[in-house]
Amino acid sequence: MLSPSTATIRLFLHVLAASVWVGGQFALAGVVPALRRAAPDSTKVVGQAFARVAWPAFGVVVLTGMWNLMAVDITTRDSAWQGTVLLHLAMGIASGVFAAIHAAGKSKLSLAIGGALGALTSVAALFLGVLLHSGTA
Repeated sequence: MLSPSTATIRLFLHVLAASVWVGGQFALAGVVPALRRAAPDSTKVVGQAFARVAWPAFGVVVLTGMWNLMAVDITTRDSAWQGTVLLHLAMGIASGVFAAIHAAGKSKLSLAIGGALGALTSVAALFLGVLLHSGTA
């Protein structure tokens, strides 16, 4: 068996937390319509329960993301890699902002826009993270 390193543990924690953040959004997107039909008042409770798991996961993504950046000499990377990192960071930040808009939303419009753009930007951040790692492997 290969021995884990600090780098593999760091990447594992980052991917695990991103899986909770992104995957949880899609799991809820699949469950919420059925919940609305069966118990309309339950969606808020379920959303709050998810938030207790999702926001700490988002925090872990941010912390391990900073750790990942500190482990790399970005000045030696080409401009395409640097641009991808910037876009990855922008999508990650946007994901958190849109999720916060969704969580604080009172209108159907803010809930819909926050949820849709939060999911879209979180998937974009996930894809860009995979792209960055595949470029360094």
